[in-house]
Amino acid sequence: MNDKIYNVLFLCTGNSARSVFAESLINRFGRGRFRGYSAGSNPKGEINPYTILELKRNNYLTEELRSKDWEEFAADDAPTMDFVFTVCDKAAAEVCPVWPGQPMTAHWGISDPAAIEGTDIDKKAAFSKAFSELQNRISIFVSLPFESLDKLKLQEKLDEIGKINLDSSRDSAA
Repeated sequence: MNDKIYNVLFLCTGNSARSVFAESLINRFGRGRFRGYSAGSNPKGEINPYTILELKRNNYLTEELRSKDWEEFAADDAPTMDFVFTVCDKAAAEVCPVWPGQPMTAHWGISDPAAIEGTDIDKKAAFSKAFSELQNRISIFVSLPFESLDKLKLQEKLDEIGKINLDSSRDSAA
């Protein structure tokens, strides 16, 4: 059995919602085989309150979460990433830093729940939907037979996961 722990970085522009959800989800679903991180190209500097609400509603700890710049993970002393996923369209279109170790990458775009205007119920529903979509993708990802997939087949699987639950109303805001 492979004892490798895979480092996974989730990127978004603001690092206040989707990428934070993904970090939390993979740290739970990965059961020690995966270590999740999140960052943004232009971090908000704080986690969106609705992100915290959704995580707490699903029994996740939130005290150690913080909004971080993606440059933190391109530094010499940063953990070497095995996978880097963009979860918003805007971050996917930006020029990313060069990640040490040449990690595998894919785009897993999710609609921005923070862009929803409306009632408190509308906003909570948007955050719940984003959380659920990421939960689905990450549960599939951590179940992949990594040891038996060559790099090309694994890349195909990563790209397929990114196409799950596509929503034509997806926007590019963070």
